[in-house]
Amino acid sequence: MGLFIADKEHFTQEVGDYFCQHPTFDILMPAPAIKKITGRLEHLQYKPLWAGYALACTDFAFDNSPHTLKLLVQRQGEREDAYNYKPFLTTSSQTALELVTQIFPQRWTIEEFFNFNGDIGWNRASTFNLNIKYGKQTLALIAQAATHQLKNKLPDNYKKWTAAHTAQQVLTNMEGDIRVENDTIIVTYYRDHEALQLRNHYENIAQRLEAENVNPKIPWLFDYKLDFRFK
Repeated sequence: MGLFIADKEHFTQEVGDYFCQHPTFDILMPAPAIKKITGRLEHLQYKPLWAGYALACTDFAFDNSPHTLKLLVQRQGEREDAYNYKPFLTTSSQTALELVTQIFPQRWTIEEFFNFNGDIGWNRASTFNLNIKYGKQTLALIAQAATHQLKNKLPDNYKKWTAAHTAQQVLTNMEGDIRVENDTIIVTYYRDHEALQLRNHYENIAQRLEAENVNPKIPWLFDYKLDFRFK
């Protein structure tokens, strides 16, 4: 079962009907301030969960739609004249508490992912051909894995950079050369690497991998090893 977390702009009858007709997937999305919803908020039966926080659940159907969804409403505030309501629409059978307090906040984690890593290849689909799209996404995943490990090794101020900024400032601007010695491809970097502290992680990497019982040979590079030098 897959759960889609959407934005308010996806609150349409077409989206609601689609997920009702395809029960393999569920949808969770905030609802806009339309009269059909706002007119019901104050009259629902809310269950207090902790001080200033309560949840309600009721049925909801779009006009002219045969499908029924669940309307979840989050109420915050202690005084009746100062209540703040936030409604959600869902097809999921999970509890309102879990959906609203645990799952929906992950929406912002997804937003951050595309903000920081969209330029790797996630920010646009250039074709409707699924095979081509899957191939592109596979390459994006490989790039994502490689750059994620790199960024984890960089100083803290570099870890907050987007993929585009990292590519421009860390990868593109570095000077170096490539040569082959015996069974090893050696990449030598000049200048600008001290601040990145790359020597501590990548110099003599073949020996480091062997010490961890990892084969340093790269199959798609004819079993050559890879090593880095910094000058």
